[in-house]
Amino acid sequence: MIASLAIAQVSKQEKQVLLDLYVATNGLKWNNQWNLEQPVETWYGVTVENNKIIGISLLFNNLNGTLPASLGQLKSLEKLELSFNPISGSIPAELGNLPQLEVLAINGTAVSGSIPESLGNLSNLKQLHLSSNQLSGTVPENLSNLKQIEVFNVFDNDLYGALPQGLASCQNLKQLMVAENNFNNPDDFSVVLLSNSGAKIDLFNNSPQIQPAQSIIAVERDENED
Repeated sequence: MIASLAIAQVSKQEKQVLLDLYVATNGLKWNNQWNLEQPVETWYGVTVENNKIIGISLLFNNLNGTLPASLGQLKSLEKLELSFNPISGSIPAELGNLPQLEVLAINGTAVSGSIPESLGNLSNLKQLHLSSNQLSGTVPENLSNLKQIEVFNVFDNDLYGALPQGLASCQNLKQLMVAENNFNNPDDFSVVLLSNSGAKIDLFNNSPQIQPAQSIIAVERDENED
């Protein structure tokens, strides 16, 4: 029994997912590379608990390439932080298969295409950060299913259409950052958010020359401000 405990480790399947990421994003050119001969729990930015990968945090690490669909196999993953890397391609729909995910952050990259509807399946998601990318299309209506969401950030993309009204009734929502897009209903949305969550609404640059749809940020009042 002691011997078996000593060799307990991340499964071959989960290790392969990390290797997929390493290869797909040119790991040999990362700022902080992985020593593939060492145990997974020693790899930069990887958090392992009970032999399961629960966190990947590779901010500013020069990941250059596309994200592999196999990331959706990390069923225990709670945090995926890949911001500020030259990642391209689309956001894999398979990320919607991560039931434990609480933080998904892909800010400041070159990802494009639409926001996958599958992200609405992330029932434990608390923070969604997709700012300063090249995302286009509309925000899927089923993102209203993110009942645990605290931060919803799609700032500075090419999104348009209507923000899902159901997001406003998410009781945990603290920050809504949707400026620098082309949404057509921010005023209506902000009123609903204010009435449902007690949020403090700040509107910037909403002069007649600049559409309010491009300039709404909503931030919940700090409980200590009263």
